Amino acid sequence: MSIFLSEEQSALLENAAESVLQPSGEALRILREKTAAELVEKWGMTLRAVHEAAMHLGIYPARYTRNRGSISLEEQIGLSHAQVSVIGAGGLGGTVIELLARLGVGRIVVADHDRFDETNLNRQALSRAGNLGAFKAEEAVRAVQSINPAVEVIARTTRLTSTNAEEFLTGSLTAVDALDNIPDRFLLESAARRLGIPLVHAALAGFEGQLMTIFPEDRGLELLYGKPPAGRTRSAAPEAVLGVPTPTPALLATLQTMEVLKILTGRGRPIRNAMLHVDLGTGSFDTFSFDPSPRQERGGRTSGQAAEQ
Repeated sequence: MSIFLSEEQSALLENAAESVLQPSGEALRILREKTAAELVEKWGMTLRAVHEAAMHLGIYPARYTRNRGSISLEEQIGLSHAQVSVIGAGGLGGTVIELLARLGVGRIVVADHDRFDETNLNRQALSRAGNLGAFKAEEAVRAVQSINPAVEVIARTTRLTSTNAEEFLTGSLTAVDALDNIPDRFLLESAARRLGIPLVHAALAGFEGQLMTIFPEDRGLELLYGKPPAGRTRSAAPEAVLGVPTPTPALLATLQTMEVLKILTGRGRPIRNAMLHVDLGTGSFDTFSFDPSPRQERGGRTSGQAAEQ
């Protein structure tokens, strides 16, 4: 998104900025939410466009000032330009969506055909007593609007299939696997691979979970699950025995969001050709590395079987 302001608009934006002292002792020019909303009304722009125009002038939207120090202004602008697809809006996906919105990712595609029910209330960030029966993807739109109106959410309420998977991912810089079954995970991985974008996978059961970031040339899910299964076998899934307690999806979703941030900013080291295993019961975080061949040999970018969301 390119923002073109007239000299008069630029001057007005400069004058609207406030100079505030940060906890570090540094003075910083910021744009308050109320002032940004007034400019949206005055100029007929989106809030996202006003935020981007401010950042191009070196003015921080007030909501992003605590990102400073870890995320540069240029990276914050890049996040505003980015689109991410989150497939699944339940225990993992709901928290990922909320965190991406707070980070300032400009557009989020949310795909989930399911509706909220009472069993979701213990762990799914977007579920409320008042929205039981509502589509999870549509509730993501409403939730993000209340968190960060500058973020656009595109809701898809149809089941992921081999015919629509690429449509759900087209235009996104990365995708998030927040699904609840292994066959659909393989389907999503194949679509991401065809489009040439990374996929951030996580799965969990009980107080344990796993995380892996898969680039198109990586072997990916086959390292964790072997060959793709023929169909859904949820009755034998670990979460059917171990349950899905509240803390586990929140932590795994946070780790997924961090992987997305690494990909979008090009900073840090994604958990690639490796699996991070988390056991909250013992407080252990263990990384298991895999042989990246044969796909890794073709070149490209460098950097348990739980199934529940």
